[in-house]
Amino acid sequence: MIGKTKIDELIARYPTLECCRQSIEDALEMMIGSIGSGGKIMTCGNGGSASDAQHIVGELMKGFILPRSIEQFNKKFSARIDREAPAHAEYLKKNLQSAIPAISLVGETALMTAYSNDKAADLIFAQQVLGLGRSGDVLLAISTSGNSANVIYAIETARALDIKTIGLTGRTGGKMASMVDVLIAAPANGAYKVQEYHLPIYHALCLALEAEFFAHD
Repeated sequence: MIGKTKIDELIARYPTLECCRQSIEDALEMMIGSIGSGGKIMTCGNGGSASDAQHIVGELMKGFILPRSIEQFNKKFSARIDREAPAHAEYLKKNLQSAIPAISLVGETALMTAYSNDKAADLIFAQQVLGLGRSGDVLLAISTSGNSANVIYAIETARALDIKTIGLTGRTGGKMASMVDVLIAAPANGAYKVQEYHLPIYHALCLALEAEFFAHD
């Protein structure tokens, strides 16, 4: 996989993450398989991890460091936009970028507050996994402790739907360690210390996915 070079670069910058190399590579392979088969990546987490969940989607759904040309990577759409929007076709083709399908489960304020009020606040992510998830998708679940109840319920719901799961946690992995298909356990304890490792890990994954699908641009 061309994307593995991004993991090599990550370990070179953060040698303490050598212990996570195999799990990061496993997560990358899982996500490549999902995207390549028409699946998507869902992300969730709380607090700083909620910000990370949104950050990941921001890197995947548009160009990160590569331009992801519509005309090169989505020729069918490019041809259709010429027919359907001739007045704006050049502007659209110049600025739209091919995306890696991803969605964060932390930003639907109306849905989450309504569901929390009407039903169960700790199922806000699980409800969205049920509504949006399909077999072949991947849930990237983020919890520095590995014990966040709403994240755990989302993982359980995902597994019931035949959705693959990746856990991004701290050193012990918490309850998530025995639940997810792939566990990336950052070698630290304490939320902020764990999060300091999470960012370069998921940046490397985003870079690797982009390289895998768009490096020929």
